[in-house]
Amino acid sequence: MTFDVAADAYDRFMGRYSLQLSPQLADFAGVGVGQRVLDVGCGPGALTAELVARVGAGAVSAVDPSGPFVAAARQRNPGIEVRQASAEDLPFPSGTFDAALAQLVVHFMRDPLRGLSEMARVTRHGGVLAACVWDHGGQGPLSLFWQAARTVDPDVNDESGLPGVREGHLAELFATSGLREIEQAVLWASVEHLTFDAWWDTFTKGVGPAGSFLASLAADRQDELRAACRRMVPAAPFTVMARAWAARGLVSAAGGARAGAARVAT
Repeated sequence: MTFDVAADAYDRFMGRYSLQLSPQLADFAGVGVGQRVLDVGCGPGALTAELVARVGAGAVSAVDPSGPFVAAARQRNPGIEVRQASAEDLPFPSGTFDAALAQLVVHFMRDPLRGLSEMARVTRHGGVLAACVWDHGGQGPLSLFWQAARTVDPDVNDESGLPGVREGHLAELFATSGLREIEQAVLWASVEHLTFDAWWDTFTKGVGPAGSFLASLAADRQDELRAACRRMVPAAPFTVMARAWAARGLVSAAGGARAGAARVAT
């Protein structure tokens, strides 16, 4: 599985959904003028651009482990600080930010609890952490693809077991990381696909687990999966409605979260 792909490949694969989530997540986190904000796992910069629009380029920092994404985020958001780094090892002093956000990232962290704890560490006491992940176990943007993939390979890793993707689990991770006053929300995005081929083509770019799975198949198995998708996908044009689980919490101690201090509110 890789995200070391061209930014425009990610844009075509997930960007149209990400752009719709960004203002919802920023609203949920309460991001506004006067704050210094961190975008963790920024990708090509969909959420980053939303944060810049709210607080200004000089008040936004971003990190991502993918070199191509870091380059794209810098190019698309002049004046911001973008570093190549993972969520589990953030290159900032403790208490640097008023808010730290992670859009469609927690489920791909190598160690989600460490990643969230690092986000808490670099956020000031009383600051906000917010994140969202797709409902890959139910109504995510890739549900049709994975449903078809299971007909080709019943044992395929379809992302439904990733951290945070089931209802309530992201808030549980926040609580275990020691965040307090945790709240949950549901975010929605919808994308219209004009043709089946336009929808299918986004999976051929090798982006994320879905793209990697498709690329791993022999040519005849790829054709089999494509045919299974065609049978399941509605007649074009069709719209994919995708649900994301979101959670936010407050940092309970200067420079980091304190374990055991959280309560979950729905």
